[in-house]
Amino acid sequence: MSLQTETKESVGFKAGVKDYKLTYYTLDYETKDTDILTTFLVTPQPGVLPEEAGVTVAAESSIGNVFGFKAMHALRLEYLRIPNAYVKTFQGPPHDIQVERDKLNKCGSPLLGCTIKPKLGLSAKNNGIVVYECLHGGLDFTKDDENVKTGEIKGHYLNATAGTCEKMRKRVVFARELGVPIVIHDYLTGGFTAYTSLAQYCRDNGLLVHIHRAMHAIIGKLEGEREITLGFVDLLRDDFVEKDRSRDIYFTQDWVSLPGVLLIASEGIHVWHMHALTDIFGDDSVLQFGRGTFGHPWDNALK
Repeated sequence: MSLQTETKESVGFKAGVKDYKLTYYTLDYETKDTDILTTFLVTPQPGVLPEEAGVTVAAESSIGNVFGFKAMHALRLEYLRIPNAYVKTFQGPPHDIQVERDKLNKCGSPLLGCTIKPKLGLSAKNNGIVVYECLHGGLDFTKDDENVKTGEIKGHYLNATAGTCEKMRKRVVFARELGVPIVIHDYLTGGFTAYTSLAQYCRDNGLLVHIHRAMHAIIGKLEGEREITLGFVDLLRDDFVEKDRSRDIYFTQDWVSLPGVLLIASEGIHVWHMHALTDIFGDDSVLQFGRGTFGHPWDNALK
């Protein structure tokens, strides 16, 4: 068999066996603005050179099958640069942070919430009492729609997550009929496509959606240096984020017309953390205190 001497351009998509280098890996390739760029943290198997494992990742065109390659002991997708043309195809949030604040009539400070504790064991009556005390005491959310006594718009996150999309739809319709302003969805356990269906319904019916992090800590807990956390905050809220390796931002990201979202600090925080949390996250955030509310010596009804 004679050696193949065709160039990558001439090969195109013709059928047949082609040299690997002609179709997948080009050493002198120059990236374009329309390319999706990724960075990986690669840990090779014992005896495998890091360069060999790195080439394996570079030669794989997706972030799927490469994670199962034998040369890999561990592999983590660290960062993704999404080109503008692709960003424009995303549905994104229906409105920006200011509109969310207008819906809740709360400006100038972080939103405060909590998860009802204990999660199990409370009767329906006792659970309702706790929700009322928390909302009347000054919290914006618990995870009911009680604004008669306070004059403020409150929210109880009714969980729309279900085993099927049909049940999820019934739950969010029920929540809308009750008049609640917000629902919660376990994004990872519910699934990407199920969430998209939920988001479209909420967009059409004026509901806010809280994305719950259930199962997220198994995959990747946001924990580390202050600068890295601030980099993540910028990606959530800003429409244009410059490359900054000290913040773990490996590529400049332009979100084009996608509005920012409120970020959430939750789990293991209490009132004495307030100054540090507002210093890190600013006013455009949601601070959720679970045991930090119910473990307080003044109890739930603080007003």
